[in-house]
Amino acid sequence: MTQKLPVLVTGGAGYIGSHAVLALADAGWPVCVIDNLVTGFRWAVPDGVPFYEGDIEDAGLLARIFAEQKIGAVMHFAGSVVVPESVVDPLKYYHNNTVKSRALLASAVQAGVPHFIFSSTAATYGIPDVSPVAEDCPQVPINPYGMSKLMTEAMLGDVAKAHPLNFCALRYFNVAGADPQARTGQSTAGATHLIKVAVEAALGKREAVDIFGSDYATPDGTGVRDYIHVSDLAAAHVLALEALIAEPARSLTMNCGYGRGFSVLEVLDAVDRATNARITRRMGPRRAGDPDALISDNRLIKATLPWVPRHADLDTMVTHALAWERKLGETRGG
Repeated sequence: MTQKLPVLVTGGAGYIGSHAVLALADAGWPVCVIDNLVTGFRWAVPDGVPFYEGDIEDAGLLARIFAEQKIGAVMHFAGSVVVPESVVDPLKYYHNNTVKSRALLASAVQAGVPHFIFSSTAATYGIPDVSPVAEDCPQVPINPYGMSKLMTEAMLGDVAKAHPLNFCALRYFNVAGADPQARTGQSTAGATHLIKVAVEAALGKREAVDIFGSDYATPDGTGVRDYIHVSDLAAAHVLALEALIAEPARSLTMNCGYGRGFSVLEVLDAVDRATNARITRRMGPRRAGDPDALISDNRLIKATLPWVPRHADLDTMVTHALAWERKLGETRGG
């Protein structure tokens, strides 16, 4: 039986972080949240979970949280995640994703926190030469977002060698869907995730969905991505934490995806099926740096953790995303 140490979730009022909080709380872990609410939502943190509004750069606040809550592990989701914005404003991304992660790590080491789980990304691979992509593929990011995450991975590796801390970096592919009980979901205005954009269009919140490129080397010409349900992703974090606690001398770096992909058109067709209507599609040119396909080789995570995805189905992801989008419209008056 794994000892359930108190966990601090950074960015726990955001999309993926709020699902991790639910997964931890549902499994009986003591959990608390720090979030500066720049992109997160206070209501996304469940009642009864201690919440600290503040920044992970605030060493004084972190020292107080670590002491008050007797933190034994950090799950780090706080950061900026919009790839095109990172190209336009790289310094924001190196500050929010790299400099602040360094500050958080320093505070964790100072407090003697032994376990650290990091929200990394498949963007660290850049445009891979192979598909599916395994963890040992070259990491050559093509944008500041991917590089800012890769730099944090490097920091974690060095810190784990120098201090009594082990870590797990999970490289996400395309996160989608929402909590099956509709307790939380993707709520950010102007989000760029395809399934989020598509369900917004299906519910009349957008007039169309832009498709960037129809001449890729894929079955239907549109880009193929590995979509993973956010609740399966959150479950992987809890299992990764158990693995870190079980073997304190071991650190892990693993892909988090299903190992299969869907094209842009397949996603839009799934949304059409769910609503029995048709989303307006606008065809446009390719975006710079978009690979034909980006699919995870997930053999390592499946061999390392007892992770069995429960929602590995495109229609399920779309159904949960739609249910959340409708609820969001009701709670905010449309």
